[in-house]
Amino acid sequence: MFSQGVQDNSIRGMYIATSGIKVQSARMRVISENIANANTLAIKKGGLPYARKTITFQDKLNKALGVDLVRVRKINQNKDPSQFKKRYEPSNPVADKDGYVLAPNVSSLVEITDMQEAMRSYTANLNMVKNSKTMLNQLIGLLKT
Repeated sequence: MFSQGVQDNSIRGMYIATSGIKVQSARMRVISENIANANTLAIKKGGLPYARKTITFQDKLNKALGVDLVRVRKINQNKDPSQFKKRYEPSNPVADKDGYVLAPNVSSLVEITDMQEAMRSYTANLNMVKNSKTMLNQLIGLLKT
């Protein structure tokens, strides 16, 4: 009876941690895209540059396991309230009449900080999966004896 409870809790913990790994991986992809496009200007006069993407999550009950798992709710573009930056580049073909071009609203410092946080969460969830696996293996070893 006790071993069944430990087994169930370890498996539930693995599912929860795995869902955390998946969303943090998606978060890192969004952050990487933002960093990669931090200097992407508009391609036509009057157009907009790359807009920073954000990601939102939601808890979703897994009825079979009886646990809340985290999922990607939405990857949002144009939801970041920060304004586009202006750069003075009068020779740029997409510059306005005053010589300014709009630049993305991506701050590399913010993105790198977010990526570090995502990596820490990813690593913590990965360690949870590893620890649960170790506990299950130890339980199996005890039950064999």
